[in-house]
Amino acid sequence: MVQITLPDGSQREFPGPVTVAEVAQSIGAGLAKAALGGKVDGKLVDTSYPIAQDAKLSIVTAKDPDGLEMIRHSTAHLLAYAVKELFPEAQVTIGPVIDNGFFYDFSYKRPFTPEDLIAIEKKMAELAAKDEPVVRRVLPRDEAVAYFKGLGEAYKAEIIASIPTNEDVSLYREGAFEDLCRGPHVPSTGKLKHFKLMKVAGAYWRGDHRNEMLQRIYGTAWSSKDELQNYLHMLEEAEKRDHRKLGKELDLFHIDEHSPGTVFWHPKGWTLWQQVEQYMRHVYNDNGYQEVKGPQILDKSLWEKTGHWDKYRENMFVTESEKRDYALKPMNCPGHILIFKQGVKSYRDLPLRYGEFGNCHRNEPSGGLHGIMRVRGFTQDDGHIFCTPDQIQAECTAYTTLLQKVYKDFGFTDIIYKVATRPEQRIGSEESWDQAEQALMEGLRASGCEFQISPGEGAFYGPKIEYTLKDALGREWQCGTMQVDPNMPERLDAEYVGEDGARHRPIMLHRAIVGSLERFIGMLIEHYAGALPVWLSPVQVVVTGITDAQSDYVQSVAKTLRDKGLRVETDLRNEKITYKIREHSLQKLPYILVVGDKEREAGAVAVRARGNQDLGVMPLQAFMDRIASDITAKA
Repeated sequence: MVQITLPDGSQREFPGPVTVAEVAQSIGAGLAKAALGGKVDGKLVDTSYPIAQDAKLSIVTAKDPDGLEMIRHSTAHLLAYAVKELFPEAQVTIGPVIDNGFFYDFSYKRPFTPEDLIAIEKKMAELAAKDEPVVRRVLPRDEAVAYFKGLGEAYKAEIIASIPTNEDVSLYREGAFEDLCRGPHVPSTGKLKHFKLMKVAGAYWRGDHRNEMLQRIYGTAWSSKDELQNYLHMLEEAEKRDHRKLGKELDLFHIDEHSPGTVFWHPKGWTLWQQVEQYMRHVYNDNGYQEVKGPQILDKSLWEKTGHWDKYRENMFVTESEKRDYALKPMNCPGHILIFKQGVKSYRDLPLRYGEFGNCHRNEPSGGLHGIMRVRGFTQDDGHIFCTPDQIQAECTAYTTLLQKVYKDFGFTDIIYKVATRPEQRIGSEESWDQAEQALMEGLRASGCEFQISPGEGAFYGPKIEYTLKDALGREWQCGTMQVDPNMPERLDAEYVGEDGARHRPIMLHRAIVGSLERFIGMLIEHYAGALPVWLSPVQVVVTGITDAQSDYVQSVAKTLRDKGLRVETDLRNEKITYKIREHSLQKLPYILVVGDKEREAGAVAVRARGNQDLGVMPLQAFMDRIASDITAKA
């Protein structure tokens, strides 16, 4: 007798071993039809999986996250099946699930074309319509190697040969195609209905540039037609909002091959940068941070003490002078400890908060660079708090409350909070980890935040909070951090005099709100599709006349606005007013002021707001009150 306990606590008994599919059928025909797999005592399995002893079971359908992952995994196999049907000489390698989809790498004699992708996707739909069963079997490792070698699949044979000899391997077959895979998979190809192939890219076999360049086909798969269409629509919107495209159209910045991975800021882009930096500088000043500035280049011996020279050397830019090795700093924290160590510090000085707009350099691989989002040279709103263990919770609460206000001012209100806890390999006592983790969690609770736990994802020296933003398209961006670190003060011999007169190590809290200013500005551009709020817009107002006769009044209005601290441009070109309005609208300016003879005589302006809104004629003072209100409200 086998007893199955379902998620609602109910139990069902079966006379002998029973499959997941049979349990689903016993509950109802609808569930049996929807079942993609099952979770047996927490383990994800196929519907054909036999349960031979008492177990807890939940049936997995397309509505579950696990079900969506199975759909994507199985669609990757369907892609490989279709490629082998159309291009029998192609060799298959690996095909994992990734965010929002999957990919599969192939070795083939010529590059796949866009027309090939169309044909492959059509073949996938045909194979899915056949509703062929997906069947699992297990072979001894050596037998599996021989099997794939016999098929001419050298890559699969190589993968299996790297598995220990005493292990069996599982294979999944659908129709004429069989692939190596741990599984689990959907029960039949008919479950795969909502997918689309996206693009082809190059990828080295096993990620090694010394190996053959393979062809990677990317695809996306979803549980329903609506989800697929929504995702494709989001991609279209993301393409329109691409910060690289908008950066060029709005004349904000450019990336140049003379300095890969760094940013050339144009006047308008640097104005935007300054708005972000000056805002964050006020955040420093208003919240007890002392702004500091450390050097760009630091001696190798310091990086050896921190451990970066051994573990991070390949990602550091190094130089030599007078037979001494130096590195451009990839982070600001060691410099802040050296500042902390100048002069004797007392417990009365703590918490001591340093802030820096620190320029850092990391030698990122060229293939990973992406506009201003992923660069080699970047500036952080970097802060470090030196405190006692008892002060961690209060600092975390204050920081989280501050971070929420900052994000709200920039237009981000949806924040995900995660606490990364102790990893298996770690230093420090269990008591110190308990205290640090509890302090972070209580700090979040005191700020009114619900949070997730990321077990084992903390650094080897301490736990951390990760603050992730959602943008206008629902995309997630990990920005803010609060990291507990007793390790670096220990390595660099930082100390303070306690109330007992003895020397103690401070706790160092690493914190950043926007993180990399470059990346954050890229996020802002994409979040607002280039139509930045008035307070951030590089140009807030353009003033233009209908004819040359209003030129003096145009200049007078512009001067009055500039005297109020507004960022204003004038357009005195001898062009049709409709042409000028259209051109400035494409630049996504918040306000266009048009003046003719009537406006000049009345001391007024005709106001057009972004989005083709005609606000009519108003006195100049009324407009100034309006835009001042926008700026104050961060609207």
